[in-house]
Formats: sequence, C-alpha cells, structure tokens
Amino acid sequence: MRFTKFLMLAGLAIATVLVGMPALAQQVAPVADPALKPNPANIPFVLEADIPWTGNVGKLQQYKILGDPNKPGPYIVLMKWWPGAYSRPHLHEKLRYITVISGTWWVSSSTHYDPTKTYPLPAGTLVRDEPNTVHWDGAKDGPVVLQITGDGPAPNIGVDEDGNRLPPRAPNPAPASGEPK
Repeated sequence: MRFTKFLMLAGLAIATVLVGMPALAQQVAPVADPALKPNPANIPFVLEADIPWTGNVGKLQQYKILGDPNKPGPYIVLMKWWPGAYSRPHLHEKLRYITVISGTWWVSSSTHYDPTKTYPLPAGTLVRDEPNTVHWDGAKDGPVVLQITGDGPAPNIGVDEDGNRLPPRAPNPAPASGEPK
C-alpha cells in the first residue's frame, strides 16, 4: 500500500513539473546537439511527438507509462481526449489521481449527460477522483492530455440517469478468421 501511494505521489510530482515544461519550451527553442544526447540506458525518454498512443485518433487514446489499469497493481497512464469526445456518466471503485498535462479538461459530476453543462479544468490542475462517485469528462475545443494514477483494476462502471450502476458492456467479439480486424 505504501508503494502504491509513493507511485501516485511520484506521478503527480512528475506531472506537475512537466506541466510547466511546454510553456518554457515555447519561450526558448531548444537547440539539440546530437553529441550531448544522454545514454538511453541511463536516461530513457520519449519525446511528445513520439509517444506510441493506442486507441482511436480523434476520440480517445492512451499510453501506459507503468502497469495497466485493467490489471491488479499500480498504474500510470496518459489519456488523450480529442475535441468533441466525452465519456458517459460513470464511476470507479478505487481512488485515482489525475493531472491535466495540457489543454482544458471539461468535467461534470451529474448523472445527466449534457456536454454544454461541464466545467473547465485547465492544464496544471490536480484532481482526486473519489471512489464510487459519478462523473464524466472530455474535451471541447482542443485535445487534452491527462496523467491518471491509481491502483487497478479500475474499470469504468456506467450509471443511469438515477445514478444506478449499469450492467457491464459485453466485450467486442473477436473477428472470425479471415475477417479484417
């Protein structure tokens, strides 16, 4: 349990530092001398343009930094919401910590889905996603990148307009042999 809390706090600290970096990068264009590139065995890094996102471009994408939110144990993921993409009202059974890395994240704690009634959380905002509380979120005008830290498994549990849990959605069936994936 202490290790999980440490990872969550470390993730928040890293994300908080990273939030300020894009603004600094915009003020002073870095000059990269290839001879100064750190040994990747000592300092592995992925530039923003090279993040290997998974998911649907134009909707929701994810990059797993540590662990897997669908499996037991600590995880840290980046989530990228694209403009106009929103989740539906849902909850999580476990506490999660979220940092808005870039863009503006639009959120609601209502059980009624209406993107015009969301609240903006700008880059740099730190969020505690309380267990078993209804919320939903997304992006309006531009993409938003979030860092989410928690202890898995952490599935989204959909709720109806009265806040009652919905039955889990059936997984998408695997394509039959020879069908396109």
